[in-house]
Amino acid sequence: MAGVDAGRAQDGARMAADAMAVRDATSSALINGGARLPAAPTGGQGGGHIRAECRHLLLLALPLIAGQLSTVGLNLIDVVLAGHLGAHVLAAVAIGSSVWAIGMTAINGVLMALAASVAQLHGGGRRAESWSLYRQALWLAAGLGTVVAGTLWFVGPLLIQWMGVVPSIAHDATVFVRTVCWGAFPFAIYCACRGLSEGLSVTRPTAVLSIGGMFLLGPIAYVLMYGRLGLPALGAQGSAIALVTVLSLQAAIYATILFRFPAYADTGRASPAVAGAHRPRAEPLLGLLRIGVPMSVTLLMEAGLFIAISLSVGGLGETTAAAHQIALSVATTVFMVPLGLSMAITVRVGNAAGRGDGAGVRRAGLTGIGMALAVQMVSASAMLLLPHLIVGLYTRDVAVSAAAVGLLQLAGLFQLSDGIQVSSNGALRGLKDTRLPMFITVAAYWIVGMPLGWHLAFARHMGAAGLWIGLIAGLSAAAVALGSRFIVLCRRPVAASAPARHEAA
Repeated sequence: MAGVDAGRAQDGARMAADAMAVRDATSSALINGGARLPAAPTGGQGGGHIRAECRHLLLLALPLIAGQLSTVGLNLIDVVLAGHLGAHVLAAVAIGSSVWAIGMTAINGVLMALAASVAQLHGGGRRAESWSLYRQALWLAAGLGTVVAGTLWFVGPLLIQWMGVVPSIAHDATVFVRTVCWGAFPFAIYCACRGLSEGLSVTRPTAVLSIGGMFLLGPIAYVLMYGRLGLPALGAQGSAIALVTVLSLQAAIYATILFRFPAYADTGRASPAVAGAHRPRAEPLLGLLRIGVPMSVTLLMEAGLFIAISLSVGGLGETTAAAHQIALSVATTVFMVPLGLSMAITVRVGNAAGRGDGAGVRRAGLTGIGMALAVQMVSASAMLLLPHLIVGLYTRDVAVSAAAVGLLQLAGLFQLSDGIQVSSNGALRGLKDTRLPMFITVAAYWIVGMPLGWHLAFARHMGAAGLWIGLIAGLSAAAVALGSRFIVLCRRPVAASAPARHEAA
């Protein structure tokens, strides 16, 4: 669930090339589907303003949701291609991908600070200062990518060994990790590019590159994994090489769009002061880290909870493990919608906070949370009322189906709390409030959720259902605490974003 993506490609290249021959107004239409979004509506809290906020959130969120859903497609492509090569390759790719996901989550979490910071600059009428902060974020991305790549290279094999993986599979999983870790650097650059663009309310490039990369990954992975076009069959390593290739293309295309597309010209890109500010500077880097590191920890704590539950379920037998995987797959897929919406909430709340509009902060945050609840009510209803139909899309095994139906209904019970916690977190990110939410997340997941789930599963002999009840408790605790935190902050005065040395060139 970490909301990380790894797939965006060819259509974005056309966007970058076409940008060379169009005027500013045309390029803005190509990116946003018409006109650049204003920072936020101003005024009171009447129904018209709520409707306007819904419209703005949807315009921002739909491309982000499409991008998040493409990650599900990427995972499906990997599973299908690896599965047809046998259980050995499938296991190696699955284990290697789980280790790689930790690195991606860490990078993505830290660099999410850029979108929140740029959104506040944009909302405060300081769009021209965005490019300077982006240039500093590139330095941060380069450092993060290098550190994560090195960590995965040396620590990844130890994690695989710690999992107790059989030696033959562990070898191929290690090769996968030590190959895919070369994608950490381009992935970090891509996240920085995405942070600038989304912070400026320009989200379509993310969707185009995400979906394009999904379609590009399949053919590349097929050729490398199966040994087509005269190349040797590389199996799991071929999957890793394909992913690194797509990530590198995404980073290069997104950077080209930002550096060449006229729609970003008013970000201070051509400013002589910015052009000369090539060196890393401590103030902006530390500012991004202060906001981003807690975000990264928050995402890792949530991802860690689901990983821990999956590992615990693995000891309950094949049938239970398969049922758990089905229910988790459904829950993960539907989670992409509120996750994409939460990213849009971050931008809208950041816009309002940047201009010191307390009413706008409340309107953007509460409207976004309400929209997330509406979406989650639909998914909850489907899981609670149609579990047999949904599970039937995955398996015809009677025993697995029976177990999966029960777990899917439990997943339906935490849909509302999951929607509240992720949207509230998005609103808090827009206010750059990340440290207390980090502690809330740690407490909710690892003091409430996991211990309760473990107790119910093994001390009370409830099995997988006990672990999922613990998950419900953890997500519900996070939803209550994070939602309350946002409401408390909404009651405080919001100061407009003032020029600061760490943000200005």
